Amino acid sequence: MFSGIVAAIGQIVDITPRGDGAGTVRLKIDARQLALDDVALGDSIACSGVCLTVVDRQDAFFFVDVSPESLACTVGLAAPGPVNLEKALRLADRLGGHLVSGHVDGVGEVLAFDAVGDNRLLTIRAPEALARYIARKGSVTVSGVSLTTNTVDGAVFSINLIPHTLQATTLGFLQVGDRVNLEIDLIARYCERLLGVSDSVK
Repeated sequence: MFSGIVAAIGQIVDITPRGDGAGTVRLKIDARQLALDDVALGDSIACSGVCLTVVDRQDAFFFVDVSPESLACTVGLAAPGPVNLEKALRLADRLGGHLVSGHVDGVGEVLAFDAVGDNRLLTIRAPEALARYIARKGSVTVSGVSLTTNTVDGAVFSINLIPHTLQATTLGFLQVGDRVNLEIDLIARYCERLLGVSDSVK
């Protein structure tokens, strides 16, 4: 589990096919801004919202394997570039954001990224299937960042990004037309299941 509070921005510096015939790739990630002294092989690190397993470590770098399924269902892992990093929570950790699983539910599109003073108003179109899970003043994870929605209109929602978020995450690099990883609030998912209103249980 994660909290959606990004600890550092890392860089995918190399992508190597695993040669397993399945299309798996190994990413080498520069994590020099993230303390790795307590990270062991098998630990989980969220990379732009995607929970991945550490399979190797070398100094300030760690390595993860990514399956074709993960590459097909997410963005930001198929080419070198910046990624938001967060190590998995300990039970005693402070929960500064909200409970995040690191399992991306869909990919959204940036419709607007407007300056509002020092802030930015980020507008995203989510996949239609996720629209009902996104509520005004509710929680949503965007590329691994825990955020609170300002407005919701169908599948389109907006978020206000403060200067700290813009500087401490990859969201400050966004442009109109970019795609972002989305994870809905776990509470919404379980409420739907308990109420029996999911399409899968009708």
